[in-house]
Amino acid sequence: MKNYVKNISAKLIIILTAAIALLGCYNPGKNKERIFHYNEYNGIASLDPAFAKSQSTMWPAHQLFNTLVEVDDNLHIIPSLATRWEISSDKKTILFYLRNDVFFHDDRCFSNGIGRRVTAQDVAYSFYRIIDKKTASPGSWIFNRKVDTLNPFTALNDSVFQLKLLNPYQPILGILSMQYCSIVPKEAVDSYGVDFRRHPVGSGPFSFVAWEEGQALILKKNANYFEKDSIGNRLPYLDGIYISFYDSRATEFLLFRQKKLDFINDIEASFKDEVLTKRGTLREDWAGKINLQTGPYLNIEYLGILMDVKNDLIKNSPLRLKQIRQAINYGFDRRKMILYLRNSLGTPAESGFVPFGLPSYDTNVVKGYHYDPVKCRQLLADAGFPDGKGLPSIKLTTISVYAEMANFIARQLEESGIKVQVDVVQKSLLLELTSGSKVSFFRGSWIADYPDAENYLAVFYSKNPAPPNYTRYNNPAYDVLFEKAISETNDSMRYQLYQQADQMIIDDAPIVPLWYDKVVRLVQTNVIGFTTNALNLLELRKVKLK
Repeated sequence: MKNYVKNISAKLIIILTAAIALLGCYNPGKNKERIFHYNEYNGIASLDPAFAKSQSTMWPAHQLFNTLVEVDDNLHIIPSLATRWEISSDKKTILFYLRNDVFFHDDRCFSNGIGRRVTAQDVAYSFYRIIDKKTASPGSWIFNRKVDTLNPFTALNDSVFQLKLLNPYQPILGILSMQYCSIVPKEAVDSYGVDFRRHPVGSGPFSFVAWEEGQALILKKNANYFEKDSIGNRLPYLDGIYISFYDSRATEFLLFRQKKLDFINDIEASFKDEVLTKRGTLREDWAGKINLQTGPYLNIEYLGILMDVKNDLIKNSPLRLKQIRQAINYGFDRRKMILYLRNSLGTPAESGFVPFGLPSYDTNVVKGYHYDPVKCRQLLADAGFPDGKGLPSIKLTTISVYAEMANFIARQLEESGIKVQVDVVQKSLLLELTSGSKVSFFRGSWIADYPDAENYLAVFYSKNPAPPNYTRYNNPAYDVLFEKAISETNDSMRYQLYQQADQMIIDDAPIVPLWYDKVVRLVQTNVIGFTTNALNLLELRKVKLK
């Protein structure tokens, strides 16, 4: 494998050197150490932000494009292309005032190949493009039933953009921070057509150089980028980014060990015990050689339960009974599971569905489940199955990565009398089964698209299809709470409503929360200014390599 890695790496270096040298950014003597390297083992499907539906596409989009607003490391909405915004008294119109010093990257789609200034017309164009059926963006849902049906997006002049909502909707600023809402120039989309996916033109801190699909993606510093640091130095500090596409996590880890990658995201299960103690710290032989970064990650891992009693899968299933669903929640030890199977990389989900890291998360208010076999057996008896007698076996459908976790849960539940059969399927099949209500008990996860609890609670809103409402939960009282919360402009009151809705979900138990995730990164010691955030966005504007 080492020879294979050596040969492919040599090919990638040739691509990198030739591409960046061609555009005048690469100096082997001076700038070589200022190229940030990382691997994307999932590959990248598109560089068009209208298709930024996964982390692998969000990361490069964040380097290439800007949005009106963005999220800082503390999950606060802050200005980006917009310097400020004004919300009307009826909370349905927002005016965004744009910077006048932001320019698109130089590209042949523009007159004389020089990037022009970003205007409010570009914002309106970009947003209309997302909802245009011809674009077929997977992000078209972000404005559904939220924005005005006649004139949602209007450029009042070059510097003022108007957004009109159907009803007050407080999370809208979070939605505008998503990569889907990146601002693109019409000239580039018209010029490149479907090839815009592999020839992006934005205004971000890095610009496109070359993409050899399956081999490497290369970006270079945008010398005209508008942001500066606190002492007036223009960002970014790096000269470029080099992304490889090895699909083997073992190869990725080897390259990291050889210092050919500046960081790796997450730790593959097969080598986590080599690097980490059970308490989630670096083992002694790694200490000082690399840095371990961890922090809250807005992702919850859970088991879902189909709630549609009209579905044949549920009509005669014990899962239709609330006591059985609650018994499952009490019947296994989340803390032990995270300690031994996750090396403490996660927080046991003993509160609500809304994860640790969001402002409305409060374990003192939203009371979840903890390991209590006595309570589990009592609920079984209340449901008519003392010690599990007469209780049919329940099938839990999962994917191979989580098979060990599922078997752990199944073994513990069996001790209380709940028999669980673990069925392992391909990820694509599980998505098909859950979307079509063809499975009654299944493994799931939900990663935030924007930093608001609404993003999680919408999973149980009855008017939403699957996705996101995979459980088909339908509770009119919950819907009323949810609708009231998203129109509430007072943060404290909105959080209280979120917490009430979250507690209702926990009490009805359409899900079995497992753990609140963590961002986990292994980073080389020469990487400076590299921070984590709860959305796990790759932030490279202020990164330096020493």
